[in-house]
Formats: sequence, structure tokens, C-alpha cells
Amino acid sequence: MKNQTYQIDIQAPASVVFHKMLDKETYKLWTFEFNPTSDYEGGWNKGDKIYFIGQNKDGKREGMVAKILENIPNEFVSIYHYGILDGDIEITEGPAVESWAGGTENYHFKEHNGITNVTVKVDTTEEYLSYFDETWPKALSRLKEICE
Repeated sequence: MKNQTYQIDIQAPASVVFHKMLDKETYKLWTFEFNPTSDYEGGWNKGDKIYFIGQNKDGKREGMVAKILENIPNEFVSIYHYGILDGDIEITEGPAVESWAGGTENYHFKEHNGITNVTVKVDTTEEYLSYFDETWPKALSRLKEICE
């Protein structure tokens, strides 16, 4: 896996950016760039299981199965991905997940003089590298619009 880094400066306090990034209604707005039906089920507290879900082009529910490794409000969130969701079925082993299971996604929030730098570090496979390089900057720009 490759670790990619994406970042943006947002003219808003870290507390605002943190909550807009993770609150259910605004989460859907910025993750729209990944999938127009993006959503999550579960919680953001340390130890929580969380599903990152959406519908595929055929309208079937699918997504990622993850665990929140850390959540330090307004500073840092770490997500550990370990499976996929196919409808209501969790798949946590086998060829569908072995190339990327164990990858992390980390959000860092650093505020200075009212501007919050959001840095996202995400593990990805070569297969998704160009997609992430194209989509993460768009998603972070949308987050900036929501926060400012």
C-alpha cells in the first residue's frame, strides 16, 4: 500500500472544521465527491465500529467496515479499515479485502490564527491512487466551502 497525503487550509476554527467534517449532515455534503450517496453508520468515538456506505451504480448498498482507533476532538481522528460491506454482509477476509485491509485514514486538524490546516493521510492501493489524487482535493475543497 501507498500512503498519500492531502491537505487544505480553511478559514475557520478547528472546532468548526472538525464538526463539519464528521457531523452526519455535513459529512454527506463533502463526501459527495466520492459518491453522491455517501453516508456513514456508527460512531466516531475511539473503539467504535463505523460503516462508510453508499449505493453503487445499480442501487446496491456497499461500503467499508472500519474501526475508530483514535478521536481527539478538534485535533486528530484515526480510522482503521478492515473490511467491506456488501449489502448487509461484512467481508473481512479473502481476496476482496486482502490487498488493502489494515489500511488507515488519518485526519489532522491544526489551527493557527483562525485558519485550520486539515491534513488527510490515507493508505491506498495502486488501483485507487489516481482516483484518490483526483477526488480527495475536490472533497477537501467542498469541506472548505461548507466551513467558510
